[in-house]
Amino acid sequence: MEFDYTIITLKSFDEVVQNVQDEIAKAGMRVLYIHDVQKTLSEKGFKREPFMIIEFCNAKFANEFLNIDIKIGLCLPCKINVYTKDGQTFISGMRPVILSQFFPQAELGERPKEIDQIIQNIINNAK
Repeated sequence: MEFDYTIITLKSFDEVVQNVQDEIAKAGMRVLYIHDVQKTLSEKGFKREPFMIIEFCNAKFANEFLNIDIKIGLCLPCKINVYTKDGQTFISGMRPVILSQFFPQAELGERPKEIDQIIQNIINNAK
């Protein structure tokens, strides 16, 4: 099973960043913070192509996971990365279905699959 779901898009970097935010809202989730990795690293003298980490959450899902195993908080909130590499723009998200590999004793049910599909839909619709 793949750790991530990543696609290449032909849209501009800025357009994709906005589209991801819009799709997150349509999915009933909330953007918590957007990390401008390129800006942060350039302030320290490092060069990096455009790279944004979009953190988002659904409080109901987060609460369910934390009630099952508080250490799942290490994987929260969900993140989608939008970045440019070698002239191409990528959209990438961690797949929640891998949580059972990190937390084998936790009984997560079907929720990781459900959220995995939501994240893939966000990425596909944003491209």
